[in-house]
Amino acid sequence: MKHHLLLVDGMALLFRAFFATAVQRNFMTNSQGVPTNAVQGYLKHLLTAVDHVQPTHIAICWDMGSVTFRNEMYAEYKANRQAPPVEMVPQFDLAKNVTTALGILNIGVKGYEADDCIGTLCHDLKQDEELVLTVLTGDRDLLQIVDEKVNVLLLQKGIGNYLHYTRDVYVDEFQIEPKQFIDVKALMGDPSDGYPGVKGIGEKTAYKLMRNYETIEGLFANFDQLTPTIQRKLQQDEEMLHLSRKLATIHCNVPLDFYLEQAKWQLDPTKTMTVIEEYELRSVRNTLLKLHQTTAQTSLPL
Repeated sequence: MKHHLLLVDGMALLFRAFFATAVQRNFMTNSQGVPTNAVQGYLKHLLTAVDHVQPTHIAICWDMGSVTFRNEMYAEYKANRQAPPVEMVPQFDLAKNVTTALGILNIGVKGYEADDCIGTLCHDLKQDEELVLTVLTGDRDLLQIVDEKVNVLLLQKGIGNYLHYTRDVYVDEFQIEPKQFIDVKALMGDPSDGYPGVKGIGEKTAYKLMRNYETIEGLFANFDQLTPTIQRKLQQDEEMLHLSRKLATIHCNVPLDFYLEQAKWQLDPTKTMTVIEEYELRSVRNTLLKLHQTTAQTSLPL
């Protein structure tokens, strides 16, 4: 029987959940005055994904602060992002505490992003023929790690709605290999992450260039075949192009002390309900009730 490891981008779920309710200022404050809207939405996303994927193992990966090795390479990296809302701040630790209480493994390494931890785990574990790897995220950057062993569920609007990317699905949609997405981003840049790529080259042109020349090296090897406009843009921003490529690349060599047994997990509705009550996360009850109907666990004390 194969194992199935679900790797979750915890911060992506948490932020998505927060802003889904914050626009109505529905922060769901508990009896201690701590907002819980992000954590409750995070749990709904997580439990629904667990029901969808049916993993045997789960690990949640987190960013550990706003400063990473990428800031050392480029000071403007993510410098354009605003500080999280005050109602969000106490929910970072709360989400991790709830995750631990549920018996799910938290992973994070200072100086690296959650994407890097996920990329490292996929890189290290995909040689195991008995292991299936699924990544849950709202961040398209992780599409670059999709291959024959790694598939990505990309969160869409609502809970339980995903774009499911396998290697074949990605190639069919974009006509490039997933790893070529790194060079696409190097060319077009990423305004949300604060690096510009090559000025004047947008998404459509970046994809076209990668379909025709495969890599950045391929572009320069066939420089005389490019239009004068593209040549000029590449020459003007060549240094930033190579830097943007480094910033766009998920680092798959994070120092992680991980073994699969740490992440073994099975939904226990009774234990989960106890945690929900302890942390006053009552809007998650209906989600858990729905999941319980698909399990063979004992009846819940509801």
